[in-house]
Amino acid sequence: MGNIYTRDIKRIGQEILELYKDKVTTDYEKNKELVRQVVEVYSKKVRNRIAGYITRKAKQAKRAAEVPEDQEVFEE
Repeated sequence: MGNIYTRDIKRIGQEILELYKDKVTTDYEKNKELVRQVVEVYSKKVRNRIAGYITRKAKQAKRAAEVPEDQEVFEE
């Protein structure tokens, strides 16, 4: 089963992705440091969940960019 992120985690994560898209990477540790710098989060748990959310979204975007949309994948 997957992770369920609260509305606040998603909202903050989306704002970070929009404002700092050049600094967001697929590396969790770097994203955790970015979250620590740009968001005033007092809870370690919340900071880690935001970092995990933006890491997951960065990986999804990277995978989507690798496979062109017009190319179909067939399984035999």
